[in-house]
This record gives sequence, C-alpha cells and structure tokens, in this order.
Amino acid sequence: FLFRAKRDKAAARRFFEKAIGQNGSPETVTIDKSGTSLAALNEVNTERETPIKVRQIKYLNNIVEQDHRAIKRRTRPMLGFKDFNCARVILSGIELMHMIKKGQVKCSGRTSLSAAQQFYSLVS
Repeated sequence: FLFRAKRDKAAARRFFEKAIGQNGSPETVTIDKSGTSLAALNEVNTERETPIKVRQIKYLNNIVEQDHRAIKRRTRPMLGFKDFNCARVILSGIELMHMIKKGQVKCSGRTSLSAAQQFYSLVS
C-alpha cells in the first residue's frame, strides 16, 4: 500500500514505478476512484510500449480494501495519530505482523516458526 503525507500524482507515480520494478509489469491494475492514481498510471503508460490496462471498478477494489480491514480494526480505537511519523511506524508494524500471519514473510535458514517467533527473530 502507499502511505504518504500527501496523495498526489508524483507520489502515486513513484509507487507504481517501484511496484513495477520489484514485481514486474502487470497486465491490469485495479484502482479506486482516485484521480491521482489514474493520472499517474496514464503518465506511466505514455512511456511504455505495451500499456497497462486500468480498471476503476469500485467493487473489484474490495479485495484490497478487505486486506486493510485488520489495520482499520486496530487503529480505530486509537482515535487517530498525533503525527505522520508515528502513524508510519505503527502502520508498518501492523502491516508486518499481518504479512507474517498470512505467510508472506519467511525467515531464511530456520525451521517453521510461529508468527510471534518470526516477529521476535526480526527484532533480535
């Protein structure tokens, strides 16, 4: 996910370029109704030989929003964050723990560890 202080076209473009660089070029990208994401993808497509198909369908984006439900559940009782840096640190930790629980983070050279053991192995 993209977490920036401002949701502008430049930040969205950096996000898409980084995601494409790390994961390869997708055939289709599903986004919400954000105009900045659409503008950034259109700008990325102008420089590409084969353009990325962009889908702005509200209900297809629900899969992504469902994945963020765990973050919303944990942060709602906090009544917001005091500053951007605090929000960045807390959300990164919540997202990391969520990825460990889903099996998306593997500790190299270790036998199967529980989610808590994987988390603590990253700290030490």
